Amino acid sequence: MPTVSTLIIILVLILLSAVKILREYERGVVFRLGRLVGSRGPGIFLLIPIVDRMIKVSLRTVVMDVPPQDVITRDNVSIKVNAVVYFRVLYPEKAIVEVENYLFATSQLAQTTLRSVIGQAELDHLLAERDRINVELQTILDKQTDAWGIKVSSVEVKHVDLPQEMQRAMAKQAEAERERRAKVINAEGEFQAAQRLADAAGIIGDFPYALQLRYLQTLREVAAENNSTTLFPVPIDLFEPFIKAKAASSKSSES
Repeated sequence: MPTVSTLIIILVLILLSAVKILREYERGVVFRLGRLVGSRGPGIFLLIPIVDRMIKVSLRTVVMDVPPQDVITRDNVSIKVNAVVYFRVLYPEKAIVEVENYLFATSQLAQTTLRSVIGQAELDHLLAERDRINVELQTILDKQTDAWGIKVSSVEVKHVDLPQEMQRAMAKQAEAERERRAKVINAEGEFQAAQRLADAAGIIGDFPYALQLRYLQTLREVAAENNSTTLFPVPIDLFEPFIKAKAASSKSSES
């Protein structure tokens, strides 16, 4: 026959097993004789021993690394792509009842969705429009995991591994593009310089004295360099009055 102390110890153990404490970010999905009762927590609560069974679920955001996937893009380029998925459980009951292992299921769904979306995109669009690819992945995953009580907040494509020959081809393409831009910029500069010279020639043609002012300015700049000998052109316009006076005197003497 069990003693009174033995019965008390058994009773205390049963009561201790019935007391559960969950943290703020945890919830307990309770089944009573196999039937879903609901979720409990956070804090302290009681379960009926033997009758109730609890499965603990974390509500914190899960950062899941999607392993590298071999993908063939729309333009037939073989690449390796990996990503990271941020999600959290919103409804613990659905996460336990609707899917066997929500972590494994979300991981597999992320891998297949990544291959599907990347396979429909061209390589140039994948490299240039990564934000759009991320949004498309997040939308598809969030829609499909909604039935599991899971909210996918973000999906980020981390790395795109290109074949060596494709890297060399892209490097040559980038170099050719830089050379093309340099030639265009150089040609544009030459055109603008020629246009400015043509404008300056037009102004000098309309105002001949502007050329003389330019001569004087050039003389001052050359003299500032402390040169021992300075050569500069003299505008023929300076001698025009003397030439006219000489011609007039010659005509008068002849007459």
